[in-house]
Amino acid sequence: MKRSNKWLWSAAAVVYAFLYIPLAIVVVYSFNDSRLNAEWAGFTLSWYKALFNNKEMLTAARNSLIIALSASLGATVLGTMAGLAIHRYKLKVLPVLVFTPVAMPEILLGVSLLLFFLQVLNLTLGMISIIIAHTTFCIGFVAIIVRARLQGMDESIFEAARDLGASRWQTFRLVTLPLILPAVIAGALMSFTLSIDDFVITFFTKGVGEPILPIQIYTMIKVAVTPEVNAISTLLMLLTLIMIIIASKLEGSAASDGISRKETG
Repeated sequence: MKRSNKWLWSAAAVVYAFLYIPLAIVVVYSFNDSRLNAEWAGFTLSWYKALFNNKEMLTAARNSLIIALSASLGATVLGTMAGLAIHRYKLKVLPVLVFTPVAMPEILLGVSLLLFFLQVLNLTLGMISIIIAHTTFCIGFVAIIVRARLQGMDESIFEAARDLGASRWQTFRLVTLPLILPAVIAGALMSFTLSIDDFVITFFTKGVGEPILPIQIYTMIKVAVTPEVNAISTLLMLLTLIMIIIASKLEGSAASDGISRKETG
């Protein structure tokens, strides 16, 4: 192995260790048979049992799931439409309008949405405001994935459908949608993951009312990082990881399908 490669692998190992060792510690100490995380006292599943008996935590998890499902559904529909529009019309202003929430700092987006809800819409903050806020910043992520899928497709497929007498709606329903479906599903899973994990925007648009999972975890760690916090963090981490893996596989298969279609075409 060359000397430069050794330095490269060493640097990569340090970076990945910095990223994943804290996550591993959270997982390990969620099974610690001690209320303090100062030292390992033995293996136990009692913290997971206590977690599933915590009604407030279960309510927060239920609310977060409702928000994530609603936001991902709305963002998937609107983001798919945005991706199609960007690909079809080639207007320079469309990518700016769609992708700005993706590049914008979350704290700025959260404050701006808070002011918009209160001063413009006169909307009471709660579940509805969080769903709207999460949908807003997830649209860009879906649009990016759908647009990338469309760019890898052969335009002659759609022209052939129109030449055979299909209307625009029939072309979309019978040709376009089946081809971009893996990207649409990947965008939906990514939106769900981003929504259920989000703290900053949720913090600004939550208001007073039902507990939300990220806010509930933050409230718990104000006192101390107990094994119960580690347990809910581990479950949330596992759910996020599963969603990301599925989304990555779908997006990768969509991209490979697009390449193979170009090569055979």
